[in-house]
Amino acid sequence: MTRRDTLQCVHEPFGDAFYFGPERLSPRYEQDEQARIDCGFADSTFKTIFDRIDRENTEGKRIFIKDMAQYFVPLDRKPVSIAPSLVSYKRGVGTNGAHSTEGGPGAHVDTMVSLSPDAIPVKEASQDSNGSEYTSPPRPYPTVVEPKNPTVAPEALLRQFHFTFLIRHPRYSIPSYYRCTIPPLDEVTGFYNFMPNEAGYDELRRMFDFLRGCKQVGPGVCGRENGASQDEANGHKEVDICVIDADDLLDNPAGIIEMYCGSVGIKYEPEMLTWDSEEDHQIAKAAFEKWQGFHDDAIASTELKKRDHKKKPKSDDECYAEWVQKFGEEGAKVIKQTVADNVGHYEYLKQFAIKAS
Repeated sequence: MTRRDTLQCVHEPFGDAFYFGPERLSPRYEQDEQARIDCGFADSTFKTIFDRIDRENTEGKRIFIKDMAQYFVPLDRKPVSIAPSLVSYKRGVGTNGAHSTEGGPGAHVDTMVSLSPDAIPVKEASQDSNGSEYTSPPRPYPTVVEPKNPTVAPEALLRQFHFTFLIRHPRYSIPSYYRCTIPPLDEVTGFYNFMPNEAGYDELRRMFDFLRGCKQVGPGVCGRENGASQDEANGHKEVDICVIDADDLLDNPAGIIEMYCGSVGIKYEPEMLTWDSEEDHQIAKAAFEKWQGFHDDAIASTELKKRDHKKKPKSDDECYAEWVQKFGEEGAKVIKQTVADNVGHYEYLKQFAIKAS
């Protein structure tokens, strides 16, 4: 966000479709129609979000979108097909036109001809991850199924974008997210219950593997000898695998960000690690306003500074005792199980992480 001269940043736009719109994949607000209406995104489809980004990009800058892989992947490994609004489209932007972290695609779309929301069939009963019955649009959508594609976006559309990935160990991310779903913070976030299937690690890994499998990223890994290569025959530069671990970033922000910039084709400048002007804070506050309560620490920050000491790993017992103290016995049990369910996915992705000296 400090490179506003060349980048236009968009923060988690596809949550609108995932949670609130007629193509929604999440049951979180399924029984709360008024909340979907009040948020202003009840009519948001995946197409309308791409279109909105395209309309807002009036300055011809490069689009950078930070989003979640799970917003494009049905929860609980349910059957997947292409979102109705993305069934048919036309687009011609290259991979240098958009970037993303944390698995979500970064892009803007010129034209996307598709089924209207009215073409989505009547809702049917299902169950959420806790066994509670809810109604939602039928899954899979009665549309196109692309073999091996775990997302509701066509492979041809995903191919237009440049992907990078941000990961964090679940023993840190899960308690942080859990805190946002219980009092008193739940009144701010609007998330009134913790849903383990929203952890997102399984969806991120599946999307990552799909992109590798169809050669949208890789085979080279950022920062290693087998990094992206230049194809002299056609001038095409491979999109290398670019995974950033949050702990590595905090241990060496300058080194990691410089390597990241090299991977995505942005000129690295040390000044980009500092944002301490009134304008910087106003822009950050506006960007994070939609998802209130989740990014308070980021809004209050002023720089990406190397921490004095590397985080000392805690044992499972130490972590559990800490969770009990903060969230009670029941909360600690839920967190422990959710961490256990996702640590394997994290460790798999970690093997691809940037290693800066």
